[in-house]
Amino acid sequence: MNMGGGQDWDTVVIRKKKPTTAQLKDESAVNAARRAGVGIETVKKDERVSTELKKQITAARTAKKLTQAQLGQLINEKPQIIQDYESGKAIPNPQVLSKLSRVLGVTLRKNPTPAAK
Repeated sequence: MNMGGGQDWDTVVIRKKKPTTAQLKDESAVNAARRAGVGIETVKKDERVSTELKKQITAARTAKKLTQAQLGQLINEKPQIIQDYESGKAIPNPQVLSKLSRVLGVTLRKNPTPAAK
């Protein structure tokens, strides 16, 4: 009872999935790539809100007796953005800084210069 061979002799190729970007950034993966001699691209992390700027925003907001939510509403941004700026987690955005400057009535700069002595 031969039914046309019944067996498939084609070659089957099994491949591993490509590593995700999170796995590629893993410290052990980076070290393994260094040992293998693969070129590694390093990128400087973006700068965060400076301590002076955080204090400036918080002081100006409290002087106007505004909450973070109220200030966010006045500049048409989410309250989370104000919270991120005041906690130093945000990356300074010139547009947001100009909105904050306008509403708070103070001059805010991305990198404030230290006071001259």
